[in-house]
Amino acid sequence: MKKILIINGPNLNMVGVREPGVYGTETLEAICDRVAEYAHSLGLEADFIQSNHEGVILDKIHGAKAEYAGVVINAGAWTHYSYALRDAIAAVKPLPFVEVHMSNIHAREEFRHHSVISPVCAGQICGFGSHSYILGVQALASLIEQ
Repeated sequence: MKKILIINGPNLNMVGVREPGVYGTETLEAICDRVAEYAHSLGLEADFIQSNHEGVILDKIHGAKAEYAGVVINAGAWTHYSYALRDAIAAVKPLPFVEVHMSNIHAREEFRHHSVISPVCAGQICGFGSHSYILGVQALASLIEQ
């Protein structure tokens, strides 16, 4: 069974509590459980990491190429300014990355409209709440099969 990694960046540990009108009331743990079940139905094993510390995520990305067939990433606020994150993703190419966001970042504050990681990801899914992760895994599975 191929393994995939689901990365969650800063403040995503607060999903279910933080701004429920934007992110919903489902906890990150519940989302991960549902995503793991869906991934398994596609013949994939999903591992998860969430950190509020950028270096932890960078180290995980650096090691991902040796362990995973692909990555779904919700980089949170790092999406909009972390060139270190962008460079880490680029460094492990051709490992496919799918960028996901629960909210529609293009319909929110101006600073959220730009993603510095999009150019090094296969694609971006946003605006579907926690279902964005399911769509991200589905997209990643199709990339892995190619």
